[in-house]
Amino acid sequence: MKNYKYIGLLLLSIGITSCDVNNDLDPIVEETGPVVQIDANGVDFSNYVAVGASFTAGFTDGALFIKAQENSFPNTLASKFSVVGGGDFNQPLMEDNIGGFVLGGTAVQPPRLYFNGVGPTRLTDTPTTSLGIRANGTSFHNFGIPGAKSFHLTFPGYGAANPYFGRMASSASASVLSDAVAANPTFFTLSEVGGNDVLGYATSGGDGSDMITPAATFDAAFNGMVNALTANGAKGVLATVPDITLLPHFTTVPYNPLDPSDATLKAQIPLLNSVYGAVNQIYVGAGEPERAIVFSETETNAVVIFDEDATDLSAAITATLAASPTFVPFVQSLGLPEQAAPLVASLLGQQYGQARAATSADLFVLPSSFVIGTVNMTAAGALIAQSNGLLPATLAGQFSAEGVTLPLGDKWVLTPQEQLEIKTAADGYNATITSVASAKGLGLVDLNAILSEAAGGIKFDRYTLTPSLVTGGLVSLDGIHLTGRGYALMANKVLAAIDATYGSNFTVATDGLAKADDFPTNYSPALK
Repeated sequence: MKNYKYIGLLLLSIGITSCDVNNDLDPIVEETGPVVQIDANGVDFSNYVAVGASFTAGFTDGALFIKAQENSFPNTLASKFSVVGGGDFNQPLMEDNIGGFVLGGTAVQPPRLYFNGVGPTRLTDTPTTSLGIRANGTSFHNFGIPGAKSFHLTFPGYGAANPYFGRMASSASASVLSDAVAANPTFFTLSEVGGNDVLGYATSGGDGSDMITPAATFDAAFNGMVNALTANGAKGVLATVPDITLLPHFTTVPYNPLDPSDATLKAQIPLLNSVYGAVNQIYVGAGEPERAIVFSETETNAVVIFDEDATDLSAAITATLAASPTFVPFVQSLGLPEQAAPLVASLLGQQYGQARAATSADLFVLPSSFVIGTVNMTAAGALIAQSNGLLPATLAGQFSAEGVTLPLGDKWVLTPQEQLEIKTAADGYNATITSVASAKGLGLVDLNAILSEAAGGIKFDRYTLTPSLVTGGLVSLDGIHLTGRGYALMANKVLAAIDATYGSNFTVATDGLAKADDFPTNYSPALK
């Protein structure tokens, strides 16, 4: 897409100078007290196996790379378990700190993000981890598979579909679960299973390209995994699915980013209000005045969106405009002939039949910040084609500005109805997870409650972490996955759950917990 000279490109910018707002704090001298040895209280940590998805793998900043894997919460747990008899913890390490995959010299999955002083941006280096090449090692303990949904973890041959599991699968027919069970764990974590079951739907704006996993499918997969992992008496900890709509991927882009201080937008406001004024009357007549679209010259304006759940008023808009005595003069004011009026009425009916102004209840996915205000050249071309060339390119472009004259598509926004679908599914998953933990006597970490608490700030040693993009310290630059420090906090929550369930003392022992200062919130672009 390209910018259109009459309607300016209105993007978010993150005006900040540091990715970790706490880096300049003076060191705090800790008071020393009596040394308290870690006591496992009989829990056998000799063979710890982690099963899950991206969080378990250590995925951060939009990629998986060596340093991130070393700072994964399972690796941090394993370092604590090693003090009380824990054995080796082998991970399928990537080949570099660039992240992404390469195939035949071409990057097929992109490198990690870094903070360039203004916002997140991708490294320009080419990855060295080759797609389809097995990771070093013959046996592994971290079965965190980025992108995996609940039922994927039990699917034989999943390595052919997921390159992260493909690097470590014991055979072409292996499943993640079968390999994890074959590792014969004495202790395990089963974490964030169910997150990807709703995440794909959410990141695609609920447009139908990725669907929410049905509750029955999730329940069968999850129960089967827990039963298999505990069959030989292994103890473990389960974790709930967090409310993903609290993540900055969905909370950073405001619903009203269209700023009239931009001269090109301000110049268009009279025309915009002329077009939308006529459409708004039809919304009001249909009993839906809340859909009205009005542009202000003094305040930031809401994005115009397509809402699949809105009443389709396409026919009413077309008929009403065509019958209006003021519509022909309006069409002529656009430089079009009188005979173009029926065509323009039809095009406006199609364009705004299910449109409305966004509200604060709508959530916009992070990539929409690069789309809002740009001209959708495909849409402009379609308008020209539908008009048989009657609409000039300039006018077609004016009516194809994303979120301004062209309703922003379903894939860029989560409406309240779609958010409810996500919440209903996640609540059902969490009910199953909580019930299974109780029935099996397993530890439970409520990631959902932790993320909700973090929305208001959660303490970790001398820091207060929030989910804010770039500055919050909890969530990485991709807006979804945690930072190294965030994963260390997660490890501590798991250790607390182990204490509460099995009577160990990690939370009170000397060096029983991870320390925030030992884990970064961002990685230097020089790290390769």
